[in-house]
Amino acid sequence: MKYLKILIIPALLIAIISLACEPDDICASATSTTPRLIIDFYDADNPDSRKNVFDLVVFGVGNDDPLEDYIFQDTDDVFLPLKTDVNTTQFILIKDAEINDNGTPDDPSDDFIDGNADTITINYSREEVYVSRACGYKTIYKNVTLTPEPDDDNWIKSREPINDNQSVENELETHFNITH
Repeated sequence: MKYLKILIIPALLIAIISLACEPDDICASATSTTPRLIIDFYDADNPDSRKNVFDLVVFGVGNDDPLEDYIFQDTDDVFLPLKTDVNTTQFILIKDAEINDNGTPDDPSDDFIDGNADTITINYSREEVYVSRACGYKTIYKNVTLTPEPDDDNWIKSREPINDNQSVENELETHFNITH
């Protein structure tokens, strides 16, 4: 009987501990998280035809570094991350961008990006949605508007939301079309 207690007590403790443990919570990469705003670019002269923006560089306003995916890219769409803590995000989209060496080709410290820059302002309301214990919450954006800020040389000619009361809930659909 004494040997039976010695075997049963550890087995019982192991069973209780293993029941108390939870499986690893890992947010699968395929799980939908906070979506980015998707903009497709179209030809202003032929609005049914997609058109590349050449040498595009994109900056978030107030950020010194360009978005990693959009540094001198030729593209007909952009995926822009919106802020999750405020209801407005601004981006500077520079078309036909190039490095200006500021007259000092041997000194890269004073170089800057030059080109036709347009600023867009995106306004929205935010809603947090629970995804799972592993993934936490994601933010979806409702009543999204996109406004190009006027300047002397806008390359963005027009913008059009895909839906009335545009929302941004996933990255599988375009949210706005911009003609240039």
